Amino acid sequence: MKKIGFIGAYDKTDLILYVAKILTTLKQKVLVIDSTINQKARYIVPVINPTVKYVTEFEEIDIAVGFENISDIKKYLGLAEEQEMEYDIILIDTDNINGFNSYGLEEASKNYFVTSFDNYSLKKGLEILTGLKEPISLTKVYFSKEMLKEEDDYLNFLSLGYKVIWNEYRLYFPIENGDLTVIYENQRVAKIKLKKLSIQYKDGLAYLAEEILGNVSESNIRRAIKAIERNV
Repeated sequence: MKKIGFIGAYDKTDLILYVAKILTTLKQKVLVIDSTINQKARYIVPVINPTVKYVTEFEEIDIAVGFENISDIKKYLGLAEEQEMEYDIILIDTDNINGFNSYGLEEASKNYFVTSFDNYSLKKGLEILTGLKEPISLTKVYFSKEMLKEEDDYLNFLSLGYKVIWNEYRLYFPIENGDLTVIYENQRVAKIKLKKLSIQYKDGLAYLAEEILGNVSESNIRRAIKAIERNV
């Protein structure tokens, strides 16, 4: 079972759901855990009877909201502590150090730092990493209009002194009105539709899915995206 962390103060919920949809289309059993303070998944993922904590199914993805750790989720699912959950991949969304620690993201297969370049997202995101005891490897996922080198340099400057090892590769998603329109429409109709997203956005999703899986070709991932586009 792979555990993947998505860390940062920037809104990551839709991004994670879209990646999860690609993974499930490729026959992976996926659990998304919302460990953010505001629990946005509670508001954009439909659920019949929301409680303080619950696991619901959406677009063939299991989504857990309101839990403090993996043991808490196992108890909810009726599993003993020593039992493994039957998921191939767990995607964990967190914007706080408690979530990072309680879900053991220092031991995750991969961790992504997701941010835009407004000072709140940058500085609040880095604040999550203040309590790290050991250095961790992070891949930058940027939401930006122009993808400027100066923006990357600024994050590198801000992160001096943090226990972070930045991976060389950086992933950029465009901030486009067209993509936002598609995302907001998906939220209104409670569907994951990829067809009208920009090519650059879909390229980013494909790269994330490929890196998370590690053993699936880019062509297979592209076919999965095409299948999602046809089925909605």
